[in-house]
Amino acid sequence: MAFNSGAGIVGALLVGTVCAVLTLAAGQLAITLSRHVALRLAIAAVFVVPAAVAGYHVVFALSQIGAPSLAWREVFAWLGAVCIGSSTFTRLTLISKTRPIEPERTGGEPSRPVLTAAANEG
Repeated sequence: MAFNSGAGIVGALLVGTVCAVLTLAAGQLAITLSRHVALRLAIAAVFVVPAAVAGYHVVFALSQIGAPSLAWREVFAWLGAVCIGSSTFTRLTLISKTRPIEPERTGGEPSRPVLTAAANEG
């Protein structure tokens, strides 16, 4: 879209790079802030599935150069899809720390560590 609007090749690459970085940052932030595992997996799937499909097609196209057999091209393409998909998942979840789901406190006295509470009570 940037290229067709007159930004040129360099401008289109710059716009694409900025959009990619912002999209990755938004995905990492969404995974970091979400508490439910199912939501994290759904967000990761939004990024991983298209990356794996693209990895499959790129490796399949490049394997036509050196692998004459269709079976070996398929094997290489599936291995490329798995590698690209797992790399995408790793990069997406690299900075996100898993936060435990803690119940909401309803007030009252502040919680004490378990060992301290046991030592004071007994």
